[in-house]
Amino acid sequence: MSRSSEQQTHFGFKQVPESEKAGKVGEVFTQVADKYDIMNDVMSFGVHRLWKHFACAQSGLRKGGRALDVAAGSGDLSRVFRQQVGDTGSVIMTDINPAMLMRGRDVMTDHGAVGNVSYAITDAEKLAFDDNYFNCVSISFGLRNVTRIPAALESMYRVLKPGGKLLILEFSKPPSNFVSKLYDLYSFNVIPKMGGLVANDEDSYQYLVESIRKHPDQETLASMMKDVGFERVDYHNLSQGVVALHTGYKF
Repeated sequence: MSRSSEQQTHFGFKQVPESEKAGKVGEVFTQVADKYDIMNDVMSFGVHRLWKHFACAQSGLRKGGRALDVAAGSGDLSRVFRQQVGDTGSVIMTDINPAMLMRGRDVMTDHGAVGNVSYAITDAEKLAFDDNYFNCVSISFGLRNVTRIPAALESMYRVLKPGGKLLILEFSKPPSNFVSKLYDLYSFNVIPKMGGLVANDEDSYQYLVESIRKHPDQETLASMMKDVGFERVDYHNLSQGVVALHTGYKF
């Protein structure tokens, strides 16, 4: 298939061939890996920690359970999961980007997270794990970066055990027009400049802001989850809908 006839997808506000998106996203996260944590704190004024704490509280994990943290970043969710599953359980952190996974491993090691945590480079759309294996699968601020969201949802559904739970924490669409306009002003006028000042990389954060706007809204994502088989699908708006936690079960 020629590039001109290949299916197109979005990379921020640009259209690119589907085969190129993963590589372009990989370049972005290779660039931001070293400043990933400090930029999360700066951009959200630290509130991202509350969003993640809320998500972990919904995991349903128990001692001896198995958790998969997809696009795990620095492991903020994984650190809580490993406490929830205890020494008899296990947590696997994954990322498609080696630089981000290495960053996550280093942060986890610094926090003393050894023993029941392991790491794997794998594509969210083609998770390299057995069917019906995990009690909980999470993806936090990573779903909007995959090329084919339905394929990623199908992959996460496959590896969940019956009764297992999916957690999707992601930027979303504020229901209030007033909040939405304020959010746009902040996102497009402040965040890329923060990226330039703190991470010396304004372009990457311009992409990240644009990728948020291209992500499905709450109801659309809920419908996509149902389409691949998830049941009891629900979502919780956080910070006036700037972020939403979507949940669903495999039965």
